[in-house]
Amino acid sequence: MRRMIVLAAGLILAAGLPAQNRPVTIKTALAYDGRGGVLRDVLITVQDGRIASVGPAAGAAKADYDLSRWTVTPGWIDVHVHLTWHFGPDGRFAVRDAEAGQAMLYFLANAWADLMAGFTTVQSVGDIREKALRDMIARGEVPGPRILTSLSAITDAGQTPAAMRAHVDRMAAEGADLIKIFASKSIRDGGGRTLNDEQVAAAIGEARARGLRTLIHAYGDDSIRACVQAGCTEIEHGTLASDGVFRLMAERGVYFDPNIGLVIQNYLANKPAYLGIGNYTPEGFAQMEKAIPIAFDMFRRALKIPGLKIVYGTDAVAGAHGRNAEEAIARVDRCGQDPMAALVSMTSLSAESLGLGRLIGTLASGYAADLVAVDGDPLRDSGALRRVLFVMKGGRVFKNGPR
Repeated sequence: MRRMIVLAAGLILAAGLPAQNRPVTIKTALAYDGRGGVLRDVLITVQDGRIASVGPAAGAAKADYDLSRWTVTPGWIDVHVHLTWHFGPDGRFAVRDAEAGQAMLYFLANAWADLMAGFTTVQSVGDIREKALRDMIARGEVPGPRILTSLSAITDAGQTPAAMRAHVDRMAAEGADLIKIFASKSIRDGGGRTLNDEQVAAAIGEARARGLRTLIHAYGDDSIRACVQAGCTEIEHGTLASDGVFRLMAERGVYFDPNIGLVIQNYLANKPAYLGIGNYTPEGFAQMEKAIPIAFDMFRRALKIPGLKIVYGTDAVAGAHGRNAEEAIARVDRCGQDPMAALVSMTSLSAESLGLGRLIGTLASGYAADLVAVDGDPLRDSGALRRVLFVMKGGRVFKNGPR
């Protein structure tokens, strides 16, 4: 507990470092703009939390931050995390903490880990407690990535359509940024469909009426097709999906977040911390092990579908925060995704999926000053994504150098 108190004190001190009002300049020899463009020898000027200009570095005065030895990109975005998931003092997955103050320290630690790993925006889906964390960070009281949250999720397949509409209405009133819906079982339980067409239409339709995006947990064709036809925004997982359903998603402009490179691998690496809790059974772990090659094959097929908008999410749970870049490394090294496409997925495309495409995810004048620098060129060495040396969010520097 003492370690958590020290961490909290450090986070509050870090949050108290004000962004400079005067223009701040950043020099870089190589940068990627998040939309597939390459920038060389540029000077980035930041003021009032935004990128004021991006111009030639030649002849410019000495920069405030010289990142010429590193590669600069827009801040990264993870559209699927769980900031409240953590291991307790006993090292086991903490389903729910009895003491709220201690729980919040764990949430802060996860948010800090993600920010230090280069993720300046995350979408955390499924816990009402994320609201306080989101708002504290937005007010500048503690450091962390920009957070969007669903506050809870529709998980009860026994709910009537009317009850699902009422849930959406409550979450909208509470200030949810989106609605999360479980339309399938966990892959540990086979991933089968759980909601019928009427339930799906009620939940997604009410969200659309409220102006809220919908993020759908779904694995197979039947659940995915029903949600896409009902007008959902984004599908998560899709491990058992066919090419035909991917083509339907592409036609309807539905975003796809496959979660292939971190979440299951993290569960397996931390098996003793989860085993015996809920459906984290020996059989469930065996199902997850079998799913990894299936998911890799699915992703390779998805890459070949013209127009399919593949965004970047990790489903980071307890044990995974701060290692979010492993998803991109797996997509590139294990499944053959083009490195530039992977980077675009982590930045501008994911920003678009969040409805923030004009604010974040692009290194250009007028966008939020969210910048990351890595040691190496991620287009040549995906492992460079692990070597984050500089993090700026909203014009404020949170990391500058190896630490």
